[in-house]
Amino acid sequence: MERRVAVCIMGPTAVGKTDAALALADLADVDLISVDSAMVYRGMDIGTAKPGSDVLDRYPHALIDVRDPTEPFSAADFLASADAAVARALDRRRLPVLVGGTMLYFKAFRDGLSTLPAAHPETRSAIEERAAKQGWKALHAELERIDPDAAARIHPNDPQRIQRALEVFYVSGTPISEWWSSSAGTSAGERLDCTLLEIALSRDAALATRISQRFDRMLERGLVQEVARLRAIPNLDLSRPSMRAVGYRQVWRHLDGDLDFDAMREQAVAATRQLARRQATWLRSWPGLLEVDGAPATAAAGQILQFLDQGRKIVRL
Repeated sequence: MERRVAVCIMGPTAVGKTDAALALADLADVDLISVDSAMVYRGMDIGTAKPGSDVLDRYPHALIDVRDPTEPFSAADFLASADAAVARALDRRRLPVLVGGTMLYFKAFRDGLSTLPAAHPETRSAIEERAAKQGWKALHAELERIDPDAAARIHPNDPQRIQRALEVFYVSGTPISEWWSSSAGTSAGERLDCTLLEIALSRDAALATRISQRFDRMLERGLVQEVARLRAIPNLDLSRPSMRAVGYRQVWRHLDGDLDFDAMREQAVAATRQLARRQATWLRSWPGLLEVDGAPATAAAGQILQFLDQGRKIVRL
């Protein structure tokens, strides 16, 4: 019986995930699927390190440029779209390769999502209005009183998840942590009848330097001008999930006059390094993970193919 496999290429930001995926595409018949919560947005190209149009023409990626920056894109949206893309690839006998750094999306793909109450726009708007007046830390404190288990898992600086947790409680009367524990999702193996080969590109001591250098290249390519264009979009502001992406919020505040150029750069680089540390923390606790040196990309791709050929250490979900 033919083995159905999907490859997940994960790792901290700036570690070389896209390069490894493109190198793999040169060696095998693959369908690339982006796992990046910022690359889904149109017009957010420079600050997300999105592959250029010439690269995307040659190496198409599912789930890039599928939303306007004013539109939401949830983990549930990702899961439905990723499942469809993986199923298409498997049906065509191509290798689905999911690549990116949004670890919440990878977890949703691997484990599935619990069944939560549907979004309630009126409640969500009311929460946003309260946050604008009181601040998200006050709402996180409220969540801590309502649902201490959820508050312990949600960072005070994560407004999207604070909002969702409060929304679920207000709509259903049940803390979101109880929904999580009582309605576990269905794993990728069960949903798609496939095995996952999960790869982490290793983080090295030079990553912090590469993050700084990459942000400087983004500035040289016109990141400030990109954010200025985004600011002209009606109804787009810092409350939108798209503008919570690292780099964009800091440049927006620079254009508002809240940060000078040097402070903007310093804060954006620091936020990106913090993101890389959070991603590494996720990966340290990830079961069944294989580590691959991300440089050079061709060597990383070759090692991934070896794992596929050998079929070893692949965990059936």
